[in-house]
Amino acid sequence: MEIEKTNRMNALFEFYAALLTDKQMNYIELYYADDYSLAEIAEEFGVSRQAVYDNIKRTEKILEAYEMKLHMYSDYIVRSEIFDELIEKYSDDTFLQEKLSILMSIDNRD
Repeated sequence: MEIEKTNRMNALFEFYAALLTDKQMNYIELYYADDYSLAEIAEEFGVSRQAVYDNIKRTEKILEAYEMKLHMYSDYIVRSEIFDELIEKYSDDTFLQEKLSILMSIDNRD
């Protein structure tokens, strides 16, 4: 499994997990975050390996569709880059550093 896809799916999962069904959440979390194989997930839930595969592929498409519509992950990446630039450029400005710290805590970056 390609590491970039795994990282992306884990990130999308963090943003959109609440919009998934329990089964979708369980399968994606086990497959991407916990590195379970399709066979291990199938055994855990008493279903076929093909059923797990189909569910994961469908859920990947759902997560990508949410991202295309809502842009939460891509916006987070852009905000992170801007935060990093501001922190570096204005490291001696305590007022700005305090405000950036507040914004980063809202964004769950600390």
